[in-house]
Parts: sequence; C-alpha cells; structure tokens
Amino acid sequence: MARITIPYAVADFADLRERGFYYVDKTNYIPGLEDYNAPVFLRPRRFGKSLLISMLASYYDRTKAPRFEELFGGTWVGTHPTQEHNQYLVVRYDFSKMVMANDMQGLARNFDALNCSPVEIMVEHNRDLFGDFQFTNRGNAAQMLEEALAYIRLYGLPKAYILIDEYDNFTNQLLTSYNDPLYEEVTTNDSFLRTFFKVIKAGIGEGSIRTCFCTGVLPVTMDDLTSGYNIAEILTLKPGFLNMLGFTYTETEKYLRYVLRKYSGSEEQFEEIWQLIVSNYDGYRFSPSGERLFNSTILTYFFKNYAETASIPPELIDENLRTDINWIRRLTLSLTNAKEMLDALVIDDELSYNVSDLSSKFNKKKFFEKEFYPVSLFYLGMTTLKSAYRMVLPNMTMRSIYMDYYNQLNKIEGNASRYVPVYELYDSNRSFEPLVQNYFEQYLGQFPAQVFDKINENFIRCSFYELVSRYLSHCYTFAIEQNNSVGRSDFEMIGIPGTDYYTDDRVVEFKYYRSKDADRMLALTEPLAEHVEQVKGYAADTKRKFPNYHVRSYIVYICANKGWKCWEV
Repeated sequence: MARITIPYAVADFADLRERGFYYVDKTNYIPGLEDYNAPVFLRPRRFGKSLLISMLASYYDRTKAPRFEELFGGTWVGTHPTQEHNQYLVVRYDFSKMVMANDMQGLARNFDALNCSPVEIMVEHNRDLFGDFQFTNRGNAAQMLEEALAYIRLYGLPKAYILIDEYDNFTNQLLTSYNDPLYEEVTTNDSFLRTFFKVIKAGIGEGSIRTCFCTGVLPVTMDDLTSGYNIAEILTLKPGFLNMLGFTYTETEKYLRYVLRKYSGSEEQFEEIWQLIVSNYDGYRFSPSGERLFNSTILTYFFKNYAETASIPPELIDENLRTDINWIRRLTLSLTNAKEMLDALVIDDELSYNVSDLSSKFNKKKFFEKEFYPVSLFYLGMTTLKSAYRMVLPNMTMRSIYMDYYNQLNKIEGNASRYVPVYELYDSNRSFEPLVQNYFEQYLGQFPAQVFDKINENFIRCSFYELVSRYLSHCYTFAIEQNNSVGRSDFEMIGIPGTDYYTDDRVVEFKYYRSKDADRMLALTEPLAEHVEQVKGYAADTKRKFPNYHVRSYIVYICANKGWKCWEV
C-alpha cells in the first residue's frame, strides 16, 4: 500500500515538507502580504489557518535560511523569492492553546504561562545575535516581548516578525459561554491583552517589528481592543486574498486526481467522487463576486480517509464542526430568535443581508444584534454568500448540522426505534416507498398542524435528506438540488463504490401541497405529466454521465399533514 501523504491534522509546514506530504501551494500570496505591517486574516474554523502561519514562519525565519530550497523548492515562492525571505526574528504565538479561567487574574496568569515561551524561544534560536542577553521580567508575556524588542532596537538587530494564530480563540470562548463581563474586562482599559497588543503596536511604530500577522475567526475582538491596536488591516474581503485559505476548484481537482492515482491506481472514479465532494464540502464564497471554495481541512479529512482504504469513508461530516452549533445558541439569545433564523435557513433556504455590513470591523454589540445575524453567521462559516443580497447554507454538511439543531429546538424525537425497522428492511428489499411513508408518519407526524402552512419543498427535501442520511450514509452519498444539464434535481442518493449499493441511483422530485390542495392531489392515481417529464430528464442526465448506474426515478407528493403519494416513474 502507498504511504499516506495526505496532511490531515498536519499544521507544521516544515514537517509537511520533510515527510513529502501533498501541499496546495499558497506561497504566491507572500508578496502581497509584504505590503502590510499589521495584517489580519479571518476564516471560519478548520480552514487551514495554522498551516499558513507555519509556512510564513518557515519563510521569514533567518535561522531557516539554509533550508530554503528544502522547504520551498517546487513552490511558487521557491522560484520567485522576495528579498525578505529568511530575514527576520520570528516570534510565533498560538492563542488557541489558552487555558480558560473564570476571572481576570486567572486569565492573565494563563495568558502569561502560554505566551512567555515564544519570545524566549526566538531569543535562544538567535543566540548568535542576542549574546548574553537575559530577560529581567520573566513570567510577563508583554514585558518579555518589550524587552526583546528594546534589545533589537538598541543593537540594530534584524526586525521581529510576529505571528499570532487564532488571536480571538479564547475571547470567543468567553462569548459562547455567556461571560460577557469578563470579555469586556479583557478587551478594555489596561488589560493584559490590550497591553500585549500595545507593545506590538509600539514595536511596529518604532521599527523593531516588521509585521504582526494575525489569524482568527471574527473581527469582533480586534474592534473591541480599539486604540490598543488600531493599526490592524483586515484583509479577509480584499479581492487579492480571497483564495488564500480554502481550495479553489482548480486546486481541488488537481488534489483529487493525485489522490485517485496514488491510492486507487486510476482516475476512473473521478466524476463520481467529484460530484460527492462538491455536494458536501463546496460552497464557501467570501465575496459576492468571488470563487466558490472548498473547506480545506475538511476536504483533506475526506482525502486521508479515502487514501487509507481506497474507498469513500463512511462518515463524511467532520464531527468537529458540530460544536459550531454553540454559536447559534449564543447568537440568537432566545428560543424565538433561534426558531426564526432556522426557519429562514431550512424553510426559505436563504437569509437576506446588507452588503455594507460585511465591512471589515464590527464590535460585540453589533455582532449580537438580530439584524446582523446573517453577517455573524457568515464569519463563522455557517452561511455563505449567494449574491450581493442573499446568504445560503454552503453545503450538505452544514445543512445536516442546521437540520439537526432545528429538530432539537422543535423537540422532534430522533430515537432510533421510530426509524430503524424500516431501514433494516430497506437493506433487504431496497424499496424506496417505505422510506417516504416512514418519513411522513414518524418525522412529519411529530409537527403541530400549523407548521404545515409554513413549510415548503425546500424544508421537505432538507429534512428528508437529514433523516435518510442518518441511516444510509454508510452505503449512499446524497445531493440536494444537484446541478445537471436540464435543471436542478431535488434529491439524489448514489450508491457508494465498493459497497453492495454501488450503481444504485435514486432520483427524487418532491412536491409539497398545503392543506387547501391536499385532497385534490391525494385523489390522483398518477403524477402530473410535467413532473414525470421533469424527473425523467434528471434521471437521463445522470445516466448519460454514469452509464453503468441503475437509475430509478420517483415523484413524491407531500400533502400537508393529510397524506403522501410516491410513484416510481
């Protein structure tokens, strides 16, 4: 078996290069970053921020100059190096390692315990320049950094290059745990955090720091620090940096072909797997005119699991994402607000927003305003831009997470006894109709009558997908509103290669009718001709793309809470 060279959970650039792991080259962004002294780049969790930080550390660290060709040979910057490569004293912080506490003294103590060592490590790595320098204020991160910077200025040493990964990690934890008073203490007056950033601001102004590059998720903490660090320039929405984190279609296609050739021996399954990853991991757009991007860390998770078995992994959702639901709880504050927002996303499939609200900075107060929810969710990666006016859920992974939370809020039981007998039977008879019946009776049957005047086809296909994927994700992959040559099919389930279900493909067109039309539609003995034509077109398109598939097509009418119809056509 080929050695696994897919770098899931590998955030050390030097280690990645030494071990010959696959690297999606983002070094072409380095020249652009050199135009800034205090850049901040924000992306949702699991987008590869730590690897970017590590790459920049390897590039600018003067002690790694002898290894430049080893680490950057074959990359864009390896053949187009800037004059600044390997010129600086790199100090690298990682605030995601911060241990939380319940009071200001505890946080300050933990902050210092974490952040004294990075500047000490820099001094030791550059002892040829620092001679017999010793710190006099050990135990205080801001003072130790200040001492090192003073020595740099005094003796004309190369400038420091500061890297801070996940700058807002621990302040965001304070917000999600409803500890707003402590958050406000941390970001105001002469707190340890403001003092630390004041030292950096002074170092940039005095010339002892070349750059302080921060990554994070939200601009909130940066804005609330106010004058403590008012030199920050947030690059997140600048056109030249939109693709710096996340994988473009071109990068992903190249990566997938590499994985298939190396671990399955051919690219035969390319179209099938491409369709799968587009449905599950694609969809992030960080500007109304920007390219669609894949979540890089989650896609790498899929590729590594594929490489280990040369087959599609049984679990497509990285469970680390489910913790993001805490942000929805915190954002919405009340059950009513949460239900309104979830209704907009799982029923209407979109949220309207004001494009001017995407501006680079906003404070905590604005972040939690009800009208600002769409933009707050956008920065968290829980919605993405459809246009200059609308936001949507980015992919199937996020749809599943939202539907799960929707069910929790509406107290919809998910106990297996309601569903398992039907899915057990499906293993032997492969009959689709009982799945529809089970969905109508056991899932929709739990909702009060008034809900059926509000829901629509989008809710039906999303909730049906969430239910079916719970029990059949080991043997099928799923797509909602799959683009094809004749339109967008409502729902498709595709048998996974390497399982007994491979080549079994079900294409479903859902139609939803409210109470006033229910009796008329339930009286039909066959589906309407235009619906038959529609679903047959989708099925024919799938058959053209995958001639070996056994494609079966269905029309499903859900008629409020009065009944259902399912025809195979």
